[in-house]
Amino acid sequence: MRHLFKRRVPLLLMSTLCFSLFSPLAAFAQENTVKVDTGDATWILAATAIVLFMHVPGLALFYGGLVSQKNVVSTMMHSFTSLLVVSVVWVLWGYSLTYGTDIGGIIGGFDYIGFKDVGAEATFGTLTIPHYIYAIFQTTFAAITVAIVSGGITGRIAFPAWIIFSILWSSLIYAPMAHWVWGGGWLSNLGELDFAGGTVVHVLAGVSALVAALIIGPRHDKHENAPHNLVLFLIGAATLWFGWLAFNGGSALASGGLASLAFANTHVAACAAGISWLAIEWIIRKRPTLVGAATGAIAGLVAITPAAGYVTVPSSLIIGFTGSLVCYFGVNFVKVRFKYDDTLDAFGVHGIGGIWGALATGIFASKEVNPAGNNGLLYGNPEQLLPQMMGVGVTVVLAVVGTLVILKVISLFTPLRVSKEDELIGLDLSFHEEPAYMTTYQSLNTNSTIIHPAKSVGSLSERPLES
Repeated sequence: MRHLFKRRVPLLLMSTLCFSLFSPLAAFAQENTVKVDTGDATWILAATAIVLFMHVPGLALFYGGLVSQKNVVSTMMHSFTSLLVVSVVWVLWGYSLTYGTDIGGIIGGFDYIGFKDVGAEATFGTLTIPHYIYAIFQTTFAAITVAIVSGGITGRIAFPAWIIFSILWSSLIYAPMAHWVWGGGWLSNLGELDFAGGTVVHVLAGVSALVAALIIGPRHDKHENAPHNLVLFLIGAATLWFGWLAFNGGSALASGGLASLAFANTHVAACAAGISWLAIEWIIRKRPTLVGAATGAIAGLVAITPAAGYVTVPSSLIIGFTGSLVCYFGVNFVKVRFKYDDTLDAFGVHGIGGIWGALATGIFASKEVNPAGNNGLLYGNPEQLLPQMMGVGVTVVLAVVGTLVILKVISLFTPLRVSKEDELIGLDLSFHEEPAYMTTYQSLNTNSTIIHPAKSVGSLSERPLES
């Protein structure tokens, strides 16, 4: 049954794509309730493209540089395919479940199934941008959130299982969570502040990555997998930083002061966090590293995400600096203490950093910088910590239970992880038959026969190296 299901995965994906071609088209002639502001529209158009670039190639390069040479292609494929699959899911039903008419504070209705009634006019609430732009901007958020999860399980998850997981997780976990916070759901009514995805993106993805890593199990050679290319890693980190400016700045959903504030806070927090990680690494390990500096900056970007449009710039310095310290502790002590194999520290950076960022928003938020928000603890409103803690708790529960159930269901039909033999060879060759570099490899399943990847992308295990 598993073999049959595995063979049908590509057919199911093709059927989904074909269905999308015949889904109802959005009407251009619907009533325009708000005038489109061309400045706002231009900024969100640009932000959408930049966030897409942040995902691919940004996250793909960041993750790809951190893994061993034998898993570069497979790791990048996780990022690339999440963009493909989740974007189609978002058009067909994901966007509607997230931003459709609220049903009991739990889920959105079927208003926008197949992008029905999503058009070129400004018809979504009071936004002054075309509905199309808003919908696609949110698509990029959904897609990169799924890709972050792959950081905890790369190098061993089976590709068919990953594709199915991307579909189910984006539909059943991400969509409800985003609706609760951003789509008029119960957490937004409770008063949780999450400007650009502290809980919706980072806590949800980070905790899900940890759960997936625990269920699938550790790599067989996890102690032999040092980062293979720090140049790719740094290019990816810099691209993520660049994209994060649009990720957070674009979440203002208009050009102007609020977008500028989020932009400034994002950059400042990243810088403070990079310094923080370097400092503690230098003190503890007696040497600063490129991986540490870049990872620290990413930790700061994660921490400032929920607070970017609610806090002052000096507050962003504190949030970034402390967020990096918290993540350093998570990556270098918590992970070691509990011996789980979170391959690329998706939980250590995104999960822990997102939790701190959500709580820090409840401490540093100020209505002086954003009247649409609320004051935090330091501005005389300690009660704001309650919805922030509630948001974190709910996100953790949803991520744990939802990811556990989804993976258990998938395991009934197809294996969650590859065989030990394929894992040791590396998924680039054993599954994709597509190495990242044209170098020689030692095959572990052909009695030490040398294989030259450049010779053929088919029957690699049967072709000896030619002199």
